[in-house]
Amino acid sequence: MIATEKPSFIVVGPPRTGTSWLHKVLEPYTTLPSPTKETRFFDLHFHRGLEWYSWHFPQHRKGPMGEVAPTYFASAEARRRIAETIPAAKIVFVFRHPIERAVSLYRLKLAYGMFRWSFAEALRNDPELIDSGLYWSQLAGWRELFPHQQSLVTFYDDLVSDPRTFANRIAAFIGLPAITVPQAQLERVYSSDSMTRPRSYLATRAATGFADWCKSRRLDHLVASVRKSALINLFLGGGKSLPLASDATLNQLAEIFRPEVEALESQLGRKLENWKSPIIHREHEASNQGLAASPIPGTECSAP
Repeated sequence: MIATEKPSFIVVGPPRTGTSWLHKVLEPYTTLPSPTKETRFFDLHFHRGLEWYSWHFPQHRKGPMGEVAPTYFASAEARRRIAETIPAAKIVFVFRHPIERAVSLYRLKLAYGMFRWSFAEALRNDPELIDSGLYWSQLAGWRELFPHQQSLVTFYDDLVSDPRTFANRIAAFIGLPAITVPQAQLERVYSSDSMTRPRSYLATRAATGFADWCKSRRLDHLVASVRKSALINLFLGGGKSLPLASDATLNQLAEIFRPEVEALESQLGRKLENWKSPIIHREHEASNQGLAASPIPGTECSAP
Protein backbone atom coordinates (compact mmCIF):
# COMPACT_ATOMS: atom_id res chain seq x y z
CA MET A 1 0.00 0.00 0.00
CA ILE A 2 1.72 3.20 -1.11
CA ALA A 3 1.35 6.43 0.85
CA THR A 4 -1.09 8.06 -1.61
CA GLU A 5 -3.46 5.08 -1.21
CA LYS A 6 -3.91 5.48 2.51
CA PRO A 7 -7.23 6.88 3.73
CA SER A 8 -7.46 10.63 4.10
CA PHE A 9 -10.36 10.47 6.59
CA ILE A 10 -11.85 8.13 9.18
CA VAL A 11 -15.24 8.47 10.86
CA VAL A 12 -14.51 6.92 14.25
CA GLY A 13 -18.01 7.00 15.69
CA PRO A 14 -18.58 5.79 18.41
CA PRO A 15 -21.05 2.94 17.67
CA ARG A 16 -24.79 3.58 17.34
CA THR A 17 -24.46 7.18 16.20
CA GLY A 18 -25.79 6.90 12.64
CA THR A 19 -22.54 5.69 11.10
CA SER A 20 -24.26 3.05 8.94
CA TRP A 21 -26.48 5.81 7.53
CA LEU A 22 -23.47 8.05 6.96
CA HIS A 23 -21.60 5.25 5.18
CA LYS A 24 -24.51 4.87 2.74
CA VAL A 25 -24.64 8.61 2.12
CA LEU A 26 -20.88 8.96 1.50
CA GLU A 27 -20.52 5.77 -0.53
CA PRO A 28 -21.36 7.27 -3.98
CA TYR A 29 -18.79 10.05 -3.53
CA THR A 30 -15.86 8.43 -1.74
CA THR A 31 -13.73 5.30 -1.81
CA LEU A 32 -14.84 3.20 1.16
CA PRO A 33 -14.14 -0.45 2.05
CA SER A 34 -16.36 -2.86 0.15
CA PRO A 35 -18.31 -5.07 0.56
CA THR A 36 -17.55 -4.97 4.30
CA LYS A 37 -18.23 -1.58 5.88
CA GLU A 38 -15.77 -1.99 8.75
CA THR A 39 -12.34 -3.54 8.23
CA ARG A 40 -11.52 -3.50 11.98
CA PHE A 41 -7.91 -3.06 10.82
CA PHE A 42 -6.63 -0.57 13.37
CA ASP A 43 -8.19 -2.25 16.41
CA LEU A 44 -8.28 -5.99 15.60
CA HIS A 45 -6.32 -6.80 12.45
CA PHE A 46 -3.33 -4.45 12.45
CA HIS A 47 -0.97 -7.43 12.60
CA ARG A 48 -2.18 -8.48 9.14
CA GLY A 49 -0.40 -5.53 7.57
CA LEU A 50 -1.20 -2.67 5.22
CA GLU A 51 -1.53 -4.93 2.19
CA TRP A 52 -4.42 -6.75 3.91
CA TYR A 53 -6.00 -3.37 4.73
CA SER A 54 -5.56 -2.03 1.22
CA TRP A 55 -7.28 -5.10 -0.24
CA HIS A 56 -10.59 -3.97 1.29
CA PHE A 57 -10.75 -0.82 -0.83
CA PRO A 58 -11.96 -0.93 -4.44
CA GLN A 59 -9.20 -0.53 -7.03
CA HIS A 60 -11.25 2.10 -8.85
CA ARG A 61 -10.91 5.25 -6.76
CA LYS A 62 -13.62 7.93 -6.55
CA GLY A 63 -13.21 10.97 -4.35
CA PRO A 64 -11.43 10.88 -0.99
CA MET A 65 -10.50 7.48 0.40
CA GLY A 66 -11.70 6.76 3.91
CA GLU A 67 -13.38 4.47 6.38
CA VAL A 68 -16.43 4.64 8.64
CA ALA A 69 -15.19 2.69 11.65
CA PRO A 70 -17.04 3.36 14.93
CA THR A 71 -15.18 0.73 16.98
CA TYR A 72 -11.99 2.80 16.73
CA PHE A 73 -13.34 5.59 18.95
CA ALA A 74 -12.72 3.99 22.36
CA SER A 75 -9.59 2.06 21.34
CA ALA A 76 -6.35 3.69 22.49
CA GLU A 77 -4.44 1.25 20.30
CA ALA A 78 -6.48 2.17 17.23
CA ARG A 79 -5.94 5.90 17.61
CA ARG A 80 -2.20 5.42 18.22
CA ARG A 81 -1.89 3.20 15.14
CA ILE A 82 -3.87 5.61 12.98
CA ALA A 83 -1.67 8.50 14.14
CA GLU A 84 1.46 6.54 13.31
CA THR A 85 0.21 5.21 9.96
CA ILE A 86 -1.77 8.17 8.56
CA PRO A 87 -0.88 11.20 10.72
CA ALA A 88 -2.55 13.63 8.28
CA ALA A 89 -5.92 11.81 8.42
CA LYS A 90 -9.05 13.84 9.15
CA ILE A 91 -10.99 12.35 12.06
CA VAL A 92 -14.78 12.68 12.36
CA PHE A 93 -16.70 12.11 15.60
CA VAL A 94 -20.46 11.75 16.00
CA PHE A 95 -21.79 12.13 19.55
CA ARG A 96 -25.25 11.10 20.71
CA HIS A 97 -27.13 11.22 24.03
CA PRO A 98 -24.74 8.87 25.89
CA ILE A 99 -27.38 6.92 27.82
CA GLU A 100 -29.54 6.50 24.75
CA ARG A 101 -26.53 5.33 22.78
CA ALA A 102 -25.43 2.84 25.47
CA VAL A 103 -28.90 1.30 25.56
CA SER A 104 -28.96 1.05 21.76
CA LEU A 105 -25.54 -0.64 21.73
CA TYR A 106 -26.64 -3.07 24.45
CA ARG A 107 -29.77 -3.98 22.49
CA LEU A 108 -27.74 -4.56 19.33
CA LYS A 109 -25.25 -6.83 21.11
CA LEU A 110 -28.11 -8.75 22.68
CA ALA A 111 -29.76 -9.18 19.27
CA TYR A 112 -26.49 -10.49 17.83
CA GLY A 113 -26.18 -13.08 20.59
CA MET A 114 -23.02 -11.59 22.06
CA PHE A 115 -24.36 -12.12 25.57
CA ARG A 116 -27.58 -12.83 27.49
CA TRP A 117 -27.05 -10.39 30.36
CA SER A 118 -29.47 -7.85 31.70
CA PHE A 119 -28.50 -4.25 31.01
CA ALA A 120 -27.10 -3.85 34.53
CA GLU A 121 -25.05 -7.05 34.15
CA ALA A 122 -23.79 -5.97 30.73
CA LEU A 123 -22.59 -2.64 32.12
CA ARG A 124 -20.52 -4.53 34.68
CA ASN A 125 -19.14 -7.12 32.25
CA ASP A 126 -18.74 -5.31 28.92
CA PRO A 127 -16.45 -2.24 29.24
CA GLU A 128 -17.32 -0.99 25.75
CA LEU A 129 -20.82 0.06 26.81
CA ILE A 130 -19.43 2.72 29.14
CA ASP A 131 -15.99 3.37 27.62
CA SER A 132 -17.46 4.35 24.25
CA GLY A 133 -19.69 6.88 26.03
CA LEU A 134 -16.85 8.71 27.82
CA TYR A 135 -16.90 11.29 25.06
CA TRP A 136 -14.64 13.96 26.47
CA SER A 137 -12.04 11.55 27.89
CA GLN A 138 -11.80 9.70 24.58
CA LEU A 139 -11.87 12.89 22.49
CA ALA A 140 -9.03 14.32 24.60
CA GLY A 141 -7.00 11.20 23.78
CA TRP A 142 -7.55 11.74 20.06
CA ARG A 143 -6.68 15.43 20.32
CA GLU A 144 -3.33 14.57 21.89
CA LEU A 145 -2.42 12.78 18.65
CA PHE A 146 -4.17 14.86 15.99
CA PRO A 147 -4.23 18.67 15.60
CA HIS A 148 -7.63 20.25 16.24
CA GLN A 149 -7.95 21.29 12.60
CA GLN A 150 -7.86 17.60 11.64
CA SER A 151 -10.89 16.69 13.75
CA LEU A 152 -14.59 17.44 13.40
CA VAL A 153 -17.10 16.87 16.20
CA THR A 154 -20.70 16.40 15.08
CA PHE A 155 -23.92 15.50 16.87
CA TYR A 156 -26.50 12.80 16.19
CA ASP A 157 -29.23 15.29 17.18
CA ASP A 158 -28.26 17.34 14.11
CA LEU A 159 -28.43 14.26 11.89
CA VAL A 160 -32.01 13.61 13.05
CA SER A 161 -33.13 17.23 12.74
CA ASP A 162 -31.42 18.11 9.43
CA PRO A 163 -29.76 15.13 7.69
CA ARG A 164 -28.75 17.06 4.56
CA THR A 165 -26.92 19.80 6.44
CA PHE A 166 -25.31 17.22 8.72
CA ALA A 167 -24.02 15.17 5.76
CA ASN A 168 -22.74 18.21 3.88
CA ARG A 169 -20.86 19.53 6.90
CA ILE A 170 -18.92 16.26 6.98
CA ALA A 171 -18.55 16.27 3.19
CA ALA A 172 -16.96 19.73 3.24
CA PHE A 173 -14.60 18.71 6.03
CA ILE A 174 -13.27 15.66 4.15
CA GLY A 175 -12.85 17.61 0.91
CA LEU A 176 -16.04 16.96 -1.04
CA PRO A 177 -18.24 19.50 -2.80
CA ALA A 178 -21.88 19.60 -1.75
CA ILE A 179 -23.47 16.16 -1.99
CA THR A 180 -27.05 15.07 -2.60
CA VAL A 181 -28.78 12.98 0.04
CA PRO A 182 -31.51 10.91 -1.68
CA GLN A 183 -35.00 11.04 -0.22
CA ALA A 184 -34.79 7.31 0.50
CA GLN A 185 -31.79 7.93 2.76
CA LEU A 186 -33.52 10.79 4.53
CA GLU A 187 -36.09 8.24 5.68
CA ARG A 188 -33.55 5.72 6.94
CA VAL A 189 -32.01 6.56 10.29
CA TYR A 190 -31.26 3.15 11.70
CA SER A 191 -32.83 2.00 14.94
CA SER A 192 -32.65 -1.08 17.15
CA ASP A 193 -36.37 -0.84 17.92
CA SER A 194 -37.42 -3.59 15.53
CA MET A 195 -34.73 -6.03 16.64
CA THR A 196 -35.42 -9.00 18.92
CA ARG A 197 -33.41 -11.60 20.74
CA PRO A 198 -32.12 -14.37 18.45
CA ARG A 199 -34.21 -17.52 18.26
CA SER A 200 -31.01 -19.45 19.06
CA TYR A 201 -28.05 -17.82 20.81
CA LEU A 202 -25.77 -20.70 19.84
CA ALA A 203 -26.63 -20.41 16.14
CA THR A 204 -26.27 -16.64 16.16
CA ARG A 205 -22.92 -16.68 17.97
CA ALA A 206 -21.64 -19.40 15.63
CA ALA A 207 -22.71 -17.39 12.60
CA THR A 208 -21.07 -14.22 13.96
CA GLY A 209 -17.86 -16.10 14.69
CA PHE A 210 -17.86 -17.65 11.22
CA ALA A 211 -18.43 -14.23 9.64
CA ASP A 212 -15.45 -12.81 11.53
CA TRP A 213 -13.31 -15.77 10.42
CA CYS A 214 -14.33 -15.22 6.80
CA LYS A 215 -13.61 -11.50 6.89
CA SER A 216 -10.18 -12.03 8.39
CA ARG A 217 -9.39 -14.24 5.37
CA ARG A 218 -10.70 -11.81 2.77
CA LEU A 219 -13.94 -13.71 2.22
CA ASP A 220 -16.00 -10.56 2.70
CA HIS A 221 -18.08 -11.20 -0.41
CA LEU A 222 -19.33 -14.47 1.08
CA VAL A 223 -20.42 -12.68 4.25
CA ALA A 224 -22.06 -9.89 2.25
CA SER A 225 -24.00 -12.35 0.10
CA VAL A 226 -25.41 -14.07 3.19
CA ARG A 227 -26.37 -10.72 4.73
CA LYS A 228 -28.36 -9.84 1.61
CA SER A 229 -30.13 -13.20 1.42
CA ALA A 230 -32.97 -14.78 3.35
CA LEU A 231 -30.37 -16.86 5.22
CA ILE A 232 -29.75 -13.92 7.53
CA ASN A 233 -33.18 -14.56 9.07
CA LEU A 234 -31.88 -17.89 10.40
CA PHE A 235 -29.37 -16.08 12.61
CA LEU A 236 -30.95 -12.73 13.47
CA GLY A 237 -34.27 -12.19 15.18
CA GLY A 238 -37.09 -14.59 15.79
CA GLY A 239 -36.79 -14.54 19.58
CA LYS A 240 -38.35 -12.59 22.42
CA SER A 241 -38.54 -8.83 22.53
CA LEU A 242 -35.48 -6.99 23.80
CA PRO A 243 -35.76 -5.88 27.45
CA LEU A 244 -36.09 -2.32 28.69
CA ALA A 245 -33.51 -0.87 31.05
CA SER A 246 -34.58 -0.11 34.61
CA ASP A 247 -34.91 3.48 35.81
CA ALA A 248 -32.35 2.81 38.54
CA THR A 249 -29.73 1.67 36.03
CA LEU A 250 -30.42 4.63 33.75
CA ASN A 251 -30.02 7.02 36.67
CA GLN A 252 -26.68 5.40 37.55
CA LEU A 253 -25.51 5.88 33.96
CA ALA A 254 -26.57 9.51 34.05
CA GLU A 255 -24.27 10.10 37.01
CA ILE A 256 -21.37 8.32 35.27
CA PHE A 257 -21.73 10.32 32.07
CA ARG A 258 -22.60 13.73 33.59
CA PRO A 259 -18.95 14.89 34.04
CA GLU A 260 -18.18 13.89 30.45
CA VAL A 261 -21.16 15.83 29.11
CA GLU A 262 -20.26 18.89 31.18
CA ALA A 263 -16.69 18.76 29.88
CA LEU A 264 -18.00 18.61 26.30
CA GLU A 265 -20.23 21.63 26.96
CA SER A 266 -17.29 23.57 28.36
CA GLN A 267 -14.82 22.64 25.64
CA LEU A 268 -17.11 22.75 22.60
CA GLY A 269 -19.41 25.57 23.63
CA ARG A 270 -22.62 23.63 23.00
CA LYS A 271 -25.38 23.21 25.56
CA LEU A 272 -26.24 19.53 26.11
CA GLU A 273 -28.55 19.81 29.10
CA ASN A 274 -30.86 16.98 27.99
CA TRP A 275 -27.87 14.60 27.87
CA LYS A 276 -27.44 14.90 31.64
CA SER A 277 -30.75 13.21 32.41
CA PRO A 278 -31.78 9.56 31.90
CA ILE A 279 -32.61 8.37 28.44
CA ILE A 280 -34.99 10.11 26.10
CA HIS A 281 -36.55 7.40 23.95
CA ARG A 282 -35.46 9.05 20.73
CA GLU A 283 -35.43 5.79 18.78
CA HIS A 284 -39.14 5.41 19.54
CA GLU A 285 -39.71 9.05 18.61
CA ALA A 286 -37.80 8.55 15.34
CA SER A 287 -39.95 5.52 14.54
CA ASN A 288 -43.08 7.55 15.15
CA GLN A 289 -41.79 10.25 12.79
CA GLY A 290 -41.06 7.76 10.03
CA LEU A 291 -37.30 8.26 10.29
CA ALA A 292 -36.30 4.85 11.58
CA ALA A 293 -36.06 1.57 9.74
CA SER A 294 -34.78 -1.90 10.43
CA PRO A 295 -31.00 -1.77 10.87
CA ILE A 296 -28.89 -3.11 8.08
CA PRO A 297 -26.82 -6.14 9.15
CA GLY A 298 -23.58 -5.02 10.74
CA THR A 299 -22.68 -4.90 14.39
CA GLU A 300 -21.04 -1.49 14.91
CA CYS A 301 -19.57 -2.87 18.11
CA SER A 302 -16.56 -4.78 19.21
CA ALA A 303 -16.40 -8.50 18.64
CA PRO A 304 -16.98 -10.57 21.77
